[in-house]
Amino acid sequence: MRVVITEFISLDGVTQAPGGPEEDTDGGFAHGGWTAPHFDDEVVGGAFDAALNGADALLFGRRTWQVMAGAWPERAGDPFADRMNAIRKFVVTDSLGDADLTWHNTVRLPGAEFPARIRALREEEGRDIVVMGSASVARALLSAGLVDELRLTQMPVVLGGGKSVFPADGGLTTFRLTSVTTSPKGVNALVYQRADA
Repeated sequence: MRVVITEFISLDGVTQAPGGPEEDTDGGFAHGGWTAPHFDDEVVGGAFDAALNGADALLFGRRTWQVMAGAWPERAGDPFADRMNAIRKFVVTDSLGDADLTWHNTVRLPGAEFPARIRALREEEGRDIVVMGSASVARALLSAGLVDELRLTQMPVVLGGGKSVFPADGGLTTFRLTSVTTSPKGVNALVYQRADA
């Protein structure tokens, strides 16, 4: 299996709270929902649809999982929502117990175990393990050298600070650009594959 990180990202590398004002206000972040003016079904929606179509599992951090678990089950009947609800899901958490995992087909990964569990999953037959959002999980995977592909939906906006998926640990990983699609609103859907893969 491959690990694929898919993110909304600003020109200055911020991935925090793309979906709404109250999604993640850590650090006083006041620009939640910054992707909305740039969204289009064909390029932006298509980028996430393509990532999901290639997935056999989704991997989330606790906060992102809780946001998704609160939104997708009530949207049943839409093909994208039905896929989100049916697919195998992993959540990295030390604070949620198994009884809290109310979103169908979710498995809890304790924080200390998650890198080793992802290494083991990468050795299994299957398609992609897709990380959506979940900045701390994405950073840890990048630092551990476990990311095979980046799917970055880059919005034409500078946010001036906020959370990023990129580690600041001095590690070097080289990716090669394999695809770019640009929307009429100036969004670039970028696909990078790990250069040594």
